[in-house]
Amino acid sequence: MHEDELTRQPISENIAKPSRRRKLLPWWVTCFLWIFIAFLVMMPVAIVFGLLHRIFLISLLGFSTNDPFSIIGLCLMLLFTFKGIVAFGLWTEKKWAVGVAKIDALLSIVICCVAMILSIVGPNHGFNLRLELIAIIPYYIKMKNIQYTWENFDNAEQSAVIATRE
Repeated sequence: MHEDELTRQPISENIAKPSRRRKLLPWWVTCFLWIFIAFLVMMPVAIVFGLLHRIFLISLLGFSTNDPFSIIGLCLMLLFTFKGIVAFGLWTEKKWAVGVAKIDALLSIVICCVAMILSIVGPNHGFNLRLELIAIIPYYIKMKNIQYTWENFDNAEQSAVIATRE
């Protein structure tokens, strides 16, 4: 072996690792995390409004309703709850969060496509392009790109690096 082969380090070791999993998330994902955490907090309010037979507008990914206890309303509340749990998992740096976020993104893409198809074959016969896809597709790509790093994040090694800096 040559000396330069012995001293060569893998490229991945030369890349600075972030101190927290959360640092892997771009700013725009962090903004959406907080939005969906806020929606998660609002779901009990929607349930109370539904129980009191009050109007509570719920709209997501091309579907909307005024009645939280309609089939669409229950599905949307369930979807908001799921998205809120995913957002909370990402914010609290849970190991499972990125894998579930990818499922969330794929589910959202399917729901948007269904909404677009229903707008074409529905009574209004119009085309409804869902702009949510502009954010959902890059979200899926980002989650796919950071999944390995996120799931194999070594907190013990990071703590040791931080402790030596102090």
